Amino acid sequence: MAVHITDSAKETEKLGEKIAKKLLGRIFALTGELGNGKTTFVKGFARGLGIKKRVISPSFVYIRPYAIRHKLYTNLYHIDLYRLEKPSDVKGLGLEEIWSNPYNIVIIEWAEKIKKILPKERVEIYFQYLDKNKRKITIEQ
Repeated sequence: MAVHITDSAKETEKLGEKIAKKLLGRIFALTGELGNGKTTFVKGFARGLGIKKRVISPSFVYIRPYAIRHKLYTNLYHIDLYRLEKPSDVKGLGLEEIWSNPYNIVIIEWAEKIKKILPKERVEIYFQYLDKNKRKITIEQ
């Protein structure tokens, strides 16, 4: 377990970039209240994978794919389940197919909503609000 304290959105983004470059795993489950820095972290994570496109939260479409150039992986799937009302609502989204493809990196915001169906092999990242700009980010492998 690693605990990081970030003092700004920029630091949260840089932590995401650093984690992407280390690539601690292939599936990342992000948990935390609204406004705690999950999407900001994902922006940095995508940049760390070399994605130049603007990264926005897919909360209305659930999933945004990004092509990446990596020696092992070809896609980053950014999944945001904020609007998900019940776990069964994910049927038809093809999540199992996405994360079972060994060439995909998957990062899921609001992962706690589907905890029972998440793959066991994942990196859990918890976001906690400390004050206006400060966040506690805990990473468990």
